[in-house]
Amino acid sequence: MSIGEALLTARRVVVKVGSSSVSGDNAAQIPTLVSSLARLHAAGAEVILVSSGAIATGVPFLQLDTRPDDLATQQAAAAVGQNILVNRYQRALGSHDIIAGQVLLTAHDMENPTHRGNARRAIERLLQLGILPIINENDTVATHEIRFGDNDRLAALVARLIDADRLVLLSDVDALYTAPPTTVGATRIAHVPYGDALSGIEIGETQSGWGTGGAATKVQAARLATDAGVAVLLTETRLLAPVLDGADHGTRFDPRPGDSLD
Repeated sequence: MSIGEALLTARRVVVKVGSSSVSGDNAAQIPTLVSSLARLHAAGAEVILVSSGAIATGVPFLQLDTRPDDLATQQAAAAVGQNILVNRYQRALGSHDIIAGQVLLTAHDMENPTHRGNARRAIERLLQLGILPIINENDTVATHEIRFGDNDRLAALVARLIDADRLVLLSDVDALYTAPPTTVGATRIAHVPYGDALSGIEIGETQSGWGTGGAATKVQAARLATDAGVAVLLTETRLLAPVLDGADHGTRFDPRPGDSLD
């Protein structure tokens, strides 16, 4: 079974997309991404989107040229950008007759048993009602001390929370490599068996100017998910559609024994 077939026959799929893939000029990728989500939805999967991009989307509307360094301006940008970002998603989803539901979480929500239970019930009910939840960190109220650190980790925690069987981590990098992709001789790692320590692999911390996660955070998130029995695919946002068509892209991480993206 191809990776695409495994995703199209999945019961519940969490898809995470990074800031650089859905903000700035790349905001034009949102309809294509949504088409892939709609394809999964039509195939019978319950789909949850974890989307970064609130701050990056809001910054231009604050007449700023770069990501702000101070927390207050980041929070202001998030407040503006989250509204615009979800509106863009809903416009794209509307053409597929899908309604989005916004869920904003903080690290405290995932650590506190009561809040965690409330989040789980809300997401489960949205799925029962045929709504596509769009989840992001609540950047308007989160502080540096209580942040997830990146939405890769948030996506893995959400996948564990709702017992998903697949997690797709999308960014502007097509796969995990044996060294940073710009390094001469670096080759794609297509498959990571469960428990593989990736010894000898140089995993970089490189990240875009907008996102907060690099390859290392994605590997950490993948391990967090696979430990809970969730199969993971790491690939580039624009490659999700070809993957669903059967193309071999990205890096797949096997979950603990008993399930696989094969």
